[in-house]
Amino acid sequence: MAGLIPQAFIDDLLSRVDIVDVIDKRIKLRKTGKNYSALCPFHTEKSPSFSVEPDKQFYYCFGCGAGGNALGFVMDYERMDFPQAVEALAGDYGLDVPREEGKGEDKRQSENKQLLAVLSDANQFYQKQLRAHPLKTRAVDYLKRRGLTGEIAKQFGIGFAPPGWDNLLKALGSNAANIESMIKSGLLIKRDQDNAEDRKEGQYDRFRDRIMFPIRDTRGRVIGFGGRVLNDDKPKYLNSPETPVYHKGNELYGLYEARRANPKLTRFVIVEGYMDVVALAQHGIDYAVATLGTATNATHLTRLFRLVSEVVYCFDGDNAGRTAAWRGLQTALPILEDGRQVRFLFLPDGEDPDTLVRKIGKDRFNTLIDHATPLADFFFDHLREGLEPMQIGFGQVPPELLRIADGVVVEFFIRRQRADRRLRLKLGRRRKLPIFLHHRINLATTHRRSPLLISTFHKHSLESSTHRVLRRTDYHRWKSSREPVPRDRITAPHFQGDQ
Repeated sequence: MAGLIPQAFIDDLLSRVDIVDVIDKRIKLRKTGKNYSALCPFHTEKSPSFSVEPDKQFYYCFGCGAGGNALGFVMDYERMDFPQAVEALAGDYGLDVPREEGKGEDKRQSENKQLLAVLSDANQFYQKQLRAHPLKTRAVDYLKRRGLTGEIAKQFGIGFAPPGWDNLLKALGSNAANIESMIKSGLLIKRDQDNAEDRKEGQYDRFRDRIMFPIRDTRGRVIGFGGRVLNDDKPKYLNSPETPVYHKGNELYGLYEARRANPKLTRFVIVEGYMDVVALAQHGIDYAVATLGTATNATHLTRLFRLVSEVVYCFDGDNAGRTAAWRGLQTALPILEDGRQVRFLFLPDGEDPDTLVRKIGKDRFNTLIDHATPLADFFFDHLREGLEPMQIGFGQVPPELLRIADGVVVEFFIRRQRADRRLRLKLGRRRKLPIFLHHRINLATTHRRSPLLISTFHKHSLESSTHRVLRRTDYHRWKSSREPVPRDRITAPHFQGDQ
């Protein structure tokens, strides 16, 4: 259901609920004086710093700074967006959430409701065919060869679209309204009336002779399908087209199933196909998701980072896989911030997650994920290709990366310099460090403009490192004004650490 929730209802809801009851249902509170305390659910700690004040109907953590009212707690703890949190809290108190909708909005929501209904019916049809159709053996045998059980097929709602042009049409297209909804939802295709070879009127099933994977939104509603062919037809995978209820650039296959299997997820691994997601879940790795025929974009990553702190890309280890990984790095850089981590897992040649997990099992596959390459390491590995270590510098960073995430790139170099210095001291050698800061980059400008995603500690480290390339007077002037320092006032083209 969509439409605006009246502010009066939100105020009334907050006046009805008791924040102590709301939080105590989810974590164990202990009374301390007039307030309540607990170990904070939003960060790891050994002594309680999470406090709930009944008088103010407010919670606050003195350790991580999390705070808010009952709605804010439900949003953060249950990882819901605002409308979902209102629905959940209202449901606990037996309240129906009203909506403010205009006539145009009413009509659009009514149409979307019809599309969701016909998609749900189609999902039930496909699942029934996998159990009862005379040709189901081909589909069942294929799933068994891929190592899937009936239980995992049921969990993901896997079905079967039998051969033929009108199986779904005959089953659900009982009237003109249903047929129109099936066309709008991408289940049917209108025949091309302008094609000289096909003058026949009507429509036909989009998915034929395919294993069917329903695509669900965060509420578990079927919004589209992906179909894997059972013969040699092309394309191998066929997805629903864009519809009013399905936008492939926003959705991730397996996200609903992962959250349902484990509400306390800490990471996601992004794989390439439906079968990879299902196969990993079959082996107990229930935190895999896949994009739907598109590259991973910022919307996908933002959705995942709202739920977890770590995202692992899983790619083939060949050149194509590393090229895709570099594109993924470029996508991830602008949205990185403290507490978010991106890693890259490169599989052996000829392997994909489906085949590899069947060979090595859950534990060893999890170990591979645990030791996946951090984003910063992959960043420098990519820059190092074809260069000597001493040549690595800002000159090798593509300009587009500096435009979209200059602050992150600066931090990478400074962290690398710090780690290299520690290694040099540990080895007891006086070797020179790589050139990390190129004179063409105005660090003062970079630091002033970037949205710095680094902590106060890293901020001071950045200022300290910037101090190395500026005259002392210029540095203090920059620190107080945060104005760019002219390039002709930079005293050295680069620095090489402690000499």
